[in-house]
This record gives sequence, structure tokens and C-alpha cells, in this order.
Amino acid sequence: MASRLPAVFLTAWAVVAPAAELAGKAVAGGRPLADLVVAAQALDAAGRVKVPPAPAAMALDQKSREFVPHVLAVRSGTPVYFPNSDAIKHHVYSFSAAKRFEIKLYSGVPREPVRFDLPGIVALGCNIHDWMLGYVYVSDADYLAVTDAEGRWTLDLPDGRYRLSFWHPDAAEQAPEQIISVPAGELAVTVELKARFPTGKPPASLQNQGYGDGF
Repeated sequence: MASRLPAVFLTAWAVVAPAAELAGKAVAGGRPLADLVVAAQALDAAGRVKVPPAPAAMALDQKSREFVPHVLAVRSGTPVYFPNSDAIKHHVYSFSAAKRFEIKLYSGVPREPVRFDLPGIVALGCNIHDWMLGYVYVSDADYLAVTDAEGRWTLDLPDGRYRLSFWHPDAAEQAPEQIISVPAGELAVTVELKARFPTGKPPASLQNQGYGDGF
């Protein structure tokens, strides 16, 4: 699930009543699939979200030399903070077309967030730790969710019709879109993964080592 900053950073979107919880589960190779983005675009006016003047700030942390969460889904215009919870320094960057930026070697929480204005996939890296890999999925969709470790996701949607689209960083081919009506039963999504892909996790040889090098 997406990491959020304390309530002082948050704003709310109004949801038109009546509403229902749309739930689903994603699997790959018969196992639960985490980090699948589910984007719901309302096909009826009643379900559309009006963009707030200041979208809620989000956070994508760095813990144990990993980006946490591995995939963060945000609406266009969202500011994102990149706190460093490790006792070592990180250097975050992206060369992606949707957002090019760099936060040079730092500890703690940068003073300013990075605003993701354009829809697209933003791949994140760290200049100090080559294996670190994360993603910010930026979308104009009305509602967004990311599957948890059990492959489950939920969205609170006003009654109506929606186009669901799906994205996963390691998919051999993205799952096809679905048109659904809310209320609806639980949905199932199956994704075929690439044979090989980077996990964004430290190499096994480093996972049990200390961070005495300062980096």
C-alpha cells in the first residue's frame, strides 16, 4: 500500500454517495501479486473526481536500502516526499520522460517534495546503491489502488460504470482493460510476469550486512 505523510499534509476528495467498495485480487503464476496498479476511470459524470486545489502529499520512503513502497500510484499534480529512513545516505534520481529529477546525497526528509505533473511511469534509482529500483505511477484516472502483499486491492467508488486499467512493472504483457459496473462482485486479474526482472531489493550477499560504510 502507498505510504502517506502525517495528517497535516493530507487533503480529502469528496466521494459522491451512494458508494460501494470494489475489491479484487491479482495473481501471477498462481500466487498473489503485489504492486499491481489498478486505475479506475469513471464513465459517468457522477463518479468523476474533481481535482482538489492542492492534491494530498504522498511519501515514498527508503528503508533497508529499498524504495518503500516499490510502486506508488498518484494522480497528476501530486507532490511526493522522499524521506530517507536509513542510517545511511541515498541519492534519488529519475531520467523518465514523465519526470526528470535528482535529490543529491542526503539523509532525513528533503525540505521540498517533488511534484509529478505529467501522467506516465517514473522509474526511480539511487546513484549510491545500483540495485535500488522503484516506480511512481502518475495518472489522470479518477481512482487508484495498488495491490498489497496478498494481491488484494479495494476502491470506494460511487455507483456507476468504470474503465479499469492495470499496470505492473514486471508484467510480460499488461492485463487487458475491463469495463465494470458498481456495485459489483470481487474481480480477479491474472498477470504473466517476465522470466527475469530486477526486484529493487539488496543482493542477498548484502542483506545481512551492517551499514558501517556510511553509504
